Amino acid sequence: MQAETMQMRAGAKTLTMGLLMVSAVLGAWAAEGPRVERRKPLTARVGIVGVGHHTYWKQFDGLLDVMHQKMGQLDAKVKSNGVETVSFGLLDKAQDAYDVLPKIKAADVDVLFIDMVTYATSSTFGVLARELNVPIVLVALQPLKAMPYAQAKTYTQLCNDDFCSVPEFTGVAIRMGHPVADVILGVLEGDPAADAGVAQWCQIAKVLHDLRRARIGLMGHVLESMYDMHVDPTAVTAAFGCHVALCEPDEILSFYQQEDPAAVEAKKKVILGFFDTPDPVSDPLTTKLTDHDLEIAAKAAVALDKFTVARNLDGLAYYYEALPDTPMRELVTNLIVGNSLLTGAGFPMCGEFDLKNCVAMMIMDRLDIGGSFAEFHPVDFERDSVLVGHDGPHHLNIASRKPALRSLKTYHGKPGKGAGVEFNIKEGPITMLSIGVKADGKFKFVIAEGESMAGPIPPTGNTNTHGKFKPDVRTFLKRWAMEGPTHHFALGVGHHAEELVKIAKALGIEAVVVTPQE
Repeated sequence: MQAETMQMRAGAKTLTMGLLMVSAVLGAWAAEGPRVERRKPLTARVGIVGVGHHTYWKQFDGLLDVMHQKMGQLDAKVKSNGVETVSFGLLDKAQDAYDVLPKIKAADVDVLFIDMVTYATSSTFGVLARELNVPIVLVALQPLKAMPYAQAKTYTQLCNDDFCSVPEFTGVAIRMGHPVADVILGVLEGDPAADAGVAQWCQIAKVLHDLRRARIGLMGHVLESMYDMHVDPTAVTAAFGCHVALCEPDEILSFYQQEDPAAVEAKKKVILGFFDTPDPVSDPLTTKLTDHDLEIAAKAAVALDKFTVARNLDGLAYYYEALPDTPMRELVTNLIVGNSLLTGAGFPMCGEFDLKNCVAMMIMDRLDIGGSFAEFHPVDFERDSVLVGHDGPHHLNIASRKPALRSLKTYHGKPGKGAGVEFNIKEGPITMLSIGVKADGKFKFVIAEGESMAGPIPPTGNTNTHGKFKPDVRTFLKRWAMEGPTHHFALGVGHHAEELVKIAKALGIEAVVVTPQE
């Protein structure tokens, strides 16, 4: 099993091995609920470069060694957050910066930490700020919480002078037209706030790493009536770095029409082990999951798995209707179960052709906070909440309990029928991200934080959860709508507006947080 897991995380060499691994993972039921194993591990490359002042080394014996020790401690701290580090040494004069610049560019780092180990002149930094097109974070972590004032020496001060040149560096970065992304200030060891700052930027690095390298498939067409879905794939590449691979529905159909009963039976076992299949309740459009709908959902999921491997995709946005009573109509209207499993595995699947929201879901997933495809449903003025959900796809790893499958006699507002996914997300803090498009064609992050509340949901075969937002649901919804989001958004667990704003800043995208921040 351990060997299989390593192979899966490295990117399965064969589809058969991948299916076996998914079956094994989904067959297990953790105490906190179901978990879908990631198709690819999260990773990033973080550069670290220290700065100092060359004059000090001859004046204070042993000081340079202390600086290198401090850099080693930061390197270990960064590595502990599941990223690769690349160290570029300690720069102590301008020429060092010019010499190391090509190496930093060649290393293709996702984030660069400048370790402010002691006072350094900004000439060791200016060319880096001017030339590098990655987020630069100044890290000022001094060894002591406070100076031992009665016994302090200049040597002691220099060992703890990490913040001294931060204002000089930030001022020069602004003058160079490339402001620093952040400053992490604190104590080198035993400082939870400082450690959280480092961890946050390592997670952001993972987001940026995948955005720049992702291949997101785009298949079909926009629903003709949804003007807010339209987006230029070139604009997506320009803003986020990912490549948009244009795909044909026939590519999936070719796999769907292949006879592979063993894979279909294996997928059915995965589905039944992962989902409940309850009896219908109040909605006449729903029935207990039928054998036919299970068969079609499993067959479509197998075809989708094979297609994503064949096209080397990291996500897919799609919408296609096809002609009635054709195998294509049967296929494209029954991807919900398979795409929910894929979304839980870190492969965002976005219905209704919403490419922007596929990117939002990927950002959420790479922050490791979920990322379900969602929109607003009816408002509950009695509970001061709003139902948040959609008919799929969903990030199954943020479900509060075992999700359910129901057979739907029709997909409301769309053609087709078949299995629908229904679940609540976990109770507690939630974050929403919608990526809208402004009149000038540029993207905009619309962000909100709230709470997922316990409460009844309609048994309609759709995901729903009660979302509560400050100051009250009426005010929040009006504020949200006035910021120009698309009607879809990505939904994740926890409060992460701060990270999303930093990601937007790193990408040069406007961001607004609708809910009040404490």
